[in-house]
Amino acid sequence: MPADVDNAFDIAFWFADTALNENEYLQPQKLQRLMFIAQAYYSVAFNGAKLMPATFVADEMGPIEPNIYIAFSKGRPEVDAQLFLPHEVEAFLDGIWRRFGHHSTDRLNAMTKETSAYKQAHQRGNRAEITIDAMRLSFARAEKTPGVAQVIKPKILRTQSGKPVTVKAWVPGAKSAAKK
Repeated sequence: MPADVDNAFDIAFWFADTALNENEYLQPQKLQRLMFIAQAYYSVAFNGAKLMPATFVADEMGPIEPNIYIAFSKGRPEVDAQLFLPHEVEAFLDGIWRRFGHHSTDRLNAMTKETSAYKQAHQRGNRAEITIDAMRLSFARAEKTPGVAQVIKPKILRTQSGKPVTVKAWVPGAKSAAKK
Protein backbone atom coordinates (compact mmCIF):
# COMPACT_ATOMS: atom_id res chain seq x y z
CA MET A 1 0.00 0.00 0.00
CA PRO A 2 1.45 3.41 -0.91
CA ALA A 3 2.13 5.90 1.85
CA ASP A 4 0.67 9.40 1.98
CA VAL A 5 4.09 11.02 2.58
CA ASP A 6 7.17 10.40 0.41
CA ASN A 7 9.53 9.30 3.19
CA ALA A 8 9.88 8.90 6.94
CA PHE A 9 12.37 11.78 7.15
CA ASP A 10 9.58 14.25 6.39
CA ILE A 11 7.71 13.06 9.49
CA ALA A 12 10.85 12.96 11.65
CA PHE A 13 11.75 16.53 10.65
CA TRP A 14 8.19 17.69 11.31
CA PHE A 15 8.35 16.38 14.88
CA ALA A 16 11.88 17.73 15.39
CA ASP A 17 10.94 21.18 14.07
CA THR A 18 7.74 21.29 16.11
CA ALA A 19 9.66 20.46 19.28
CA LEU A 20 12.26 23.11 18.43
CA ASN A 21 9.54 25.72 17.85
CA GLU A 22 8.18 24.94 21.32
CA ASN A 23 11.66 25.09 22.92
CA GLU A 24 11.54 21.41 23.77
CA TYR A 25 14.39 18.95 23.43
CA LEU A 26 13.25 15.93 21.42
CA GLN A 27 15.18 12.86 22.53
CA PRO A 28 15.86 10.29 19.80
CA GLN A 29 13.78 7.65 21.62
CA LYS A 30 10.87 10.06 21.96
CA LEU A 31 11.07 10.82 18.24
CA GLN A 32 10.91 7.07 17.54
CA ARG A 33 7.86 6.58 19.75
CA LEU A 34 6.04 9.57 18.26
CA MET A 35 6.67 8.24 14.76
CA PHE A 36 5.42 4.78 15.75
CA ILE A 37 2.31 6.27 17.37
CA ALA A 38 1.67 8.48 14.33
CA GLN A 39 1.96 5.55 11.90
CA ALA A 40 -0.37 3.42 14.02
CA TYR A 41 -3.07 6.05 14.56
CA TYR A 42 -2.92 7.10 10.90
CA SER A 43 -3.63 3.52 9.91
CA VAL A 44 -6.60 3.41 12.28
CA ALA A 45 -7.97 6.80 11.23
CA PHE A 46 -7.58 6.25 7.48
CA ASN A 47 -8.64 2.60 7.03
CA GLY A 48 -5.25 0.93 6.95
CA ALA A 49 -3.42 3.65 5.00
CA LYS A 50 0.25 4.24 5.76
CA LEU A 51 1.38 7.68 6.79
CA MET A 52 4.98 7.06 5.72
CA PRO A 53 6.93 4.30 3.99
CA ALA A 54 8.58 3.02 7.17
CA THR A 55 9.27 -0.34 8.75
CA PHE A 56 9.15 -0.44 12.52
CA VAL A 57 10.90 -3.18 14.46
CA ALA A 58 10.63 -4.36 18.07
CA ASP A 59 13.91 -3.37 19.71
CA GLU A 60 14.70 -3.88 23.40
CA MET A 61 14.22 -0.11 23.89
CA GLY A 62 10.82 -0.20 22.19
CA PRO A 63 9.55 0.16 18.63
CA ILE A 64 12.01 1.90 16.30
CA GLU A 65 12.35 2.73 12.63
CA PRO A 66 15.99 1.64 12.15
CA ASN A 67 16.83 3.92 9.23
CA ILE A 68 15.65 7.05 11.05
CA TYR A 69 17.31 5.83 14.24
CA ILE A 70 20.71 5.52 12.56
CA ALA A 71 20.35 8.73 10.57
CA PHE A 72 19.53 10.76 13.69
CA SER A 73 22.11 9.01 15.92
CA LYS A 74 24.57 11.91 15.65
CA GLY A 75 22.03 14.72 15.43
CA ARG A 76 19.91 16.08 12.63
CA PRO A 77 21.07 14.60 9.32
CA GLU A 78 21.66 16.59 6.14
CA VAL A 79 18.73 15.31 4.09
CA ASP A 80 16.48 17.13 1.63
CA ALA A 81 13.01 16.88 3.11
CA GLN A 82 9.68 18.44 2.27
CA LEU A 83 9.20 21.76 4.02
CA PHE A 84 5.46 21.57 3.55
CA LEU A 85 3.41 18.44 4.07
CA PRO A 86 -0.16 18.07 2.80
CA HIS A 87 -2.59 19.98 5.02
CA GLU A 88 -4.39 16.82 6.15
CA VAL A 89 -1.10 15.23 7.21
CA GLU A 90 -0.01 18.34 9.12
CA ALA A 91 -3.37 18.53 10.87
CA PHE A 92 -3.08 14.86 11.80
CA LEU A 93 0.49 15.27 13.10
CA ASP A 94 -0.58 18.34 15.05
CA GLY A 95 -3.18 16.17 16.81
CA ILE A 96 -0.55 13.56 17.64
CA TRP A 97 1.79 16.24 18.97
CA ARG A 98 -0.94 17.89 21.09
CA ARG A 99 -1.90 14.53 22.61
CA PHE A 100 1.55 12.97 23.10
CA GLY A 101 4.23 15.64 22.63
CA HIS A 102 4.23 16.68 26.29
CA HIS A 103 4.62 13.10 27.57
CA SER A 104 8.00 11.98 28.82
CA THR A 105 10.08 9.50 26.86
CA ASP A 106 9.60 6.97 29.65
CA ARG A 107 5.81 7.28 29.47
CA LEU A 108 5.79 6.88 25.67
CA ASN A 109 8.16 3.90 25.98
CA ALA A 110 5.87 2.22 28.49
CA MET A 111 2.77 2.92 26.41
CA THR A 112 4.19 1.60 23.13
CA LYS A 113 5.84 -1.44 24.72
CA GLU A 114 2.47 -2.46 26.17
CA THR A 115 0.79 -2.63 22.76
CA SER A 116 0.01 -6.07 21.43
CA ALA A 117 1.74 -5.15 18.14
CA TYR A 118 5.06 -4.58 19.91
CA LYS A 119 4.69 -7.57 22.23
CA GLN A 120 3.92 -10.00 19.39
CA ALA A 121 6.85 -8.79 17.31
CA HIS A 122 9.22 -8.83 20.27
CA GLN A 123 8.24 -12.43 21.06
CA ARG A 124 9.41 -13.39 17.55
CA GLY A 125 12.85 -11.97 18.36
CA ASN A 126 14.83 -8.78 18.74
CA ARG A 127 14.34 -6.46 15.77
CA ALA A 128 11.37 -8.41 14.40
CA GLU A 129 9.14 -6.34 12.12
CA ILE A 130 5.97 -4.81 13.51
CA THR A 131 3.47 -4.98 10.66
CA ILE A 132 1.12 -2.12 9.85
CA ASP A 133 -1.84 -4.47 10.30
CA ALA A 134 -0.69 -5.39 13.81
CA MET A 135 -0.22 -1.71 14.62
CA ARG A 136 -3.68 -0.85 13.30
CA LEU A 137 -5.39 -3.64 15.27
CA SER A 138 -3.52 -2.83 18.45
CA PHE A 139 -4.35 0.88 18.36
CA ALA A 140 -7.91 0.36 17.10
CA ARG A 141 -8.67 -1.77 20.14
CA ALA A 142 -7.20 0.97 22.36
CA GLU A 143 -6.12 -1.61 24.93
CA LYS A 144 -3.19 0.35 26.38
CA THR A 145 -3.55 3.51 24.29
CA PRO A 146 -6.17 6.25 23.94
CA GLY A 147 -8.90 5.68 21.36
CA VAL A 148 -8.49 7.33 17.98
CA ALA A 149 -11.36 9.74 18.73
CA GLN A 150 -9.40 11.03 21.74
CA VAL A 151 -6.36 11.72 19.57
CA ILE A 152 -7.67 13.05 16.28
CA LYS A 153 -10.22 15.73 16.97
CA PRO A 154 -11.43 18.38 14.56
CA LYS A 155 -10.01 21.79 15.32
CA ILE A 156 -12.76 23.86 16.92
CA LEU A 157 -12.29 27.56 17.37
CA ARG A 158 -14.66 30.19 18.71
CA THR A 159 -16.00 33.35 17.10
CA GLN A 160 -15.73 36.69 18.90
CA SER A 161 -19.17 36.01 20.39
CA GLY A 162 -18.05 32.62 21.73
CA LYS A 163 -19.92 30.44 19.23
CA PRO A 164 -17.94 27.25 18.41
CA VAL A 165 -17.01 26.74 14.75
CA THR A 166 -15.21 23.86 13.05
CA VAL A 167 -12.26 24.96 10.96
CA LYS A 168 -11.26 23.28 7.73
CA ALA A 169 -8.78 24.11 5.00
CA TRP A 170 -9.77 26.59 2.33
CA VAL A 171 -9.57 25.08 -1.16
CA PRO A 172 -9.50 27.76 -3.85
CA GLY A 173 -12.09 27.16 -6.55
CA ALA A 174 -14.06 24.61 -4.52
CA LYS A 175 -17.72 25.44 -4.08
CA SER A 176 -19.52 24.62 -0.87
CA ALA A 177 -22.76 22.66 -0.91
CA ALA A 178 -24.66 25.67 0.49
CA LYS A 179 -23.81 27.86 -2.53
CA LYS A 180 -24.96 25.39 -5.18
